[in-house]
Amino acid sequence: MSGMEKISEAILSKVEGEAQTVIAEAKEKAKQERENARQQKQARVEEEKSRRLREAEEEAARIRARAAVAARHELLVAKASVVDRIVKQARNEMVKAPSEEGLANLIRDAITTIELDEVNVLVASKDVGTVEKIIKREKDLGSKVKAVNKIDCSGGVVAESIDSMVRVDNTYDTRLEVLLPKISPELNEKLFKGM
Repeated sequence: MSGMEKISEAILSKVEGEAQTVIAEAKEKAKQERENARQQKQARVEEEKSRRLREAEEEAARIRARAAVAARHELLVAKASVVDRIVKQARNEMVKAPSEEGLANLIRDAITTIELDEVNVLVASKDVGTVEKIIKREKDLGSKVKAVNKIDCSGGVVAESIDSMVRVDNTYDTRLEVLLPKISPELNEKLFKGM
């Protein structure tokens, strides 16, 4: 072999060696890029799964919250219905047959509150006869009550000054309206304890 051929072969051998190195490096680099791409794809898939899972959990929480609100609303409506029924029954019982003693006490209370020597008493038309009998029988009331008149109410009494400028409303409806806000919490506690 001539010197030139040796040089040529050495160069060729060196070039082949470098080519092999470049090819090996290129293959390794391609392998790393494929691995990086796979990892990035996997990370995006995991991120998408996490995002969808979060959205699903948030939607589930919204659905549970709406269901809880709807259930509380239904419970409140049911409780209100029970309380309304009890109030209606109480009102009906009061209206049925007021006792003479009860009416007399309502008149006394109204007269004491109004602090006048002469008053007119207004009652439901069904109670006029009973109140007139009470006033005739009980002198302390008879001396102060100058007239018994009818009003549209379910029962109880209204006492007013002769000139109708001052009035005390002791009707069942008004007394119940005043009493209900005070007793409603206790009524709810007793009726719905533990709910």
